[in-house]
Amino acid sequence: MAKTAMMDSARAERGKLAALEVTQLSAGYPGNRHALDYIDFSVEAGERVAIIGPNGAGKSTLFKAIVGVLHFSHGAISIYGADCHSSHSNVGYVPQQNAIDWSFPASVFDVVMMGRSRHIGWFRWPSRSDRAIVSDILEHLSLADLANRQISELSGGQRQRVFIARALAQDTRIMVLDEPFTGVDQTAEQEIIETLDILTNHNITILLSTHHMQNAALHFDKVLILRRKVMAYGPPSEVLTAKNLREAFGTAAPVLHHDEDDLLMFSVDHHRDS
Repeated sequence: MAKTAMMDSARAERGKLAALEVTQLSAGYPGNRHALDYIDFSVEAGERVAIIGPNGAGKSTLFKAIVGVLHFSHGAISIYGADCHSSHSNVGYVPQQNAIDWSFPASVFDVVMMGRSRHIGWFRWPSRSDRAIVSDILEHLSLADLANRQISELSGGQRQRVFIARALAQDTRIMVLDEPFTGVDQTAEQEIIETLDILTNHNITILLSTHHMQNAALHFDKVLILRRKVMAYGPPSEVLTAKNLREAFGTAAPVLHHDEDDLLMFSVDHHRDS
């Protein structure tokens, strides 16, 4: 599937300053100190980067470190040249679906308004401007008709778009999405891809973890293969090779057919990543 014209237009307007710079990053959890082991990579403003790797490769750990949920033991993360500890407001985070309590009694409008909390402040009501911003985002993501629906009533694809909308409401410049294609049907998957196009049109940098290799190959500027370390990083045509995939996934390498230069890939089974 060819990239849309609006994607090309947005990329032509990118600045030269890296949106994200990860340097010698090590992070983990008690009992698993090396979930990430001295990794380095950078992402340009407006780029779309798919992060792939086997279960337990550290994809979710990386995202939690970037958004400030997880303390990292070594290295540095900078966002548009500023230390990540002082620039988390520039990053929007969409966690895995199974990490969200979908029974929480909130409407679509309310969930997206939560993204304005930093701007509104504690113990204050949303202003007319805040409400207008949320309404505009819902309109852009084709969610306006669902504004008063409870999030528990939504489909998988609609839920993902709502949480993308919430991240947009905080005026994010980088969007981090953890396995958004998991548990959604083909229609919802296409809706999410179209939503990514809208983000790209607004020059928002996207990092997305996925087990769907074909989506990584077709819809992203770069692919990063992670297995506690960065095993390969670059354009999909250079990274998604039989050699790289076998080194990362072993015998479970997601390759249906290959020759020396060409690969046809399919998604592998996946569970919650660490």
